[in-house]
Amino acid sequence: MDLFIAIFQGIIIASTPLVLAAIGELVVEKSGVLNLGVEGMMIIGAVTSFIVTYETGSHFLGLIAAVISAGLVASLFGLLTQYLLSNQVATGLALTLFGLGLASLIGQTYSGISLDAFPVFDVYLLTEIPIIGSLLFNFDYLIYLSIIIVVSVYYFLNKTKLGLVLTAIGDSHDSAHSLGYSVKMVRLFAIIFGGSCAGLGGAYLSLVQTPMWVENMTAGRGWIALAIVVFAVWRPLWILVGAYIFGGITIIQLHVQALGVNIGAQYMSMMPYLVTIVVLVFISVNKNRLAVNAPNCLNKLFTSDL
Repeated sequence: MDLFIAIFQGIIIASTPLVLAAIGELVVEKSGVLNLGVEGMMIIGAVTSFIVTYETGSHFLGLIAAVISAGLVASLFGLLTQYLLSNQVATGLALTLFGLGLASLIGQTYSGISLDAFPVFDVYLLTEIPIIGSLLFNFDYLIYLSIIIVVSVYYFLNKTKLGLVLTAIGDSHDSAHSLGYSVKMVRLFAIIFGGSCAGLGGAYLSLVQTPMWVENMTAGRGWIALAIVVFAVWRPLWILVGAYIFGGITIIQLHVQALGVNIGAQYMSMMPYLVTIVVLVFISVNKNRLAVNAPNCLNKLFTSDL
């Protein structure tokens, strides 16, 4: 039972950065914008949150720094793609390279330094409940926040006027524009929200999952987050399912190695990325499903606005 609890907790912790990054990217894509710079925004959030936390001793200020810094980087992407009409794919790739390079530069002197453990959400008496207490009430605050964000995004997109406007812009920006909505402004705010969520996911890596700064510590998680959005067919609640599946693969391969299974560590480390490729290929086979759920204006430029 202890092993099961340890695996379950490990899966949740490994999945949380993916949940945060993927839900932010989902909102961006629902508005009709494709931002491939998730990896770059995550690493910026990771390094800025670590530096601020180390210098101030406050995890909260570190999280705020991650949200602001990644949001600013995302706003740069928004200005380039929405107002200067640069290519979204090329700009997103450039954003990833920029983020990785900048993080490596400013984090160089902090490499290998560790931080104090992140606070755990401790509910009086509930954490003492056998099994259930360890499974549900023994995690850090950001895990619960990630679930709240996913549920809030679901409610926002399906139950609020602004959420329906954002979805309408992603499906037909010309029609939304003709009704008087500012397409570029809505998309810019969606891009900044997506960047802030990605930064929060990066902060989780450097403050919670591995409380230290290591160069390139995102290790491709931004690309997996992009795949999860497609896996979830742009449905917020399915982000949790996809993220926990990919997080589970990451953790299970570590436990398989610990149990002494005679498989090369290199092959086991490849598993999350191989599964990502397989899942994308499998999903791409059903083109009708993708066509029905994907925003119609995804990666399409909008050249006029109010």
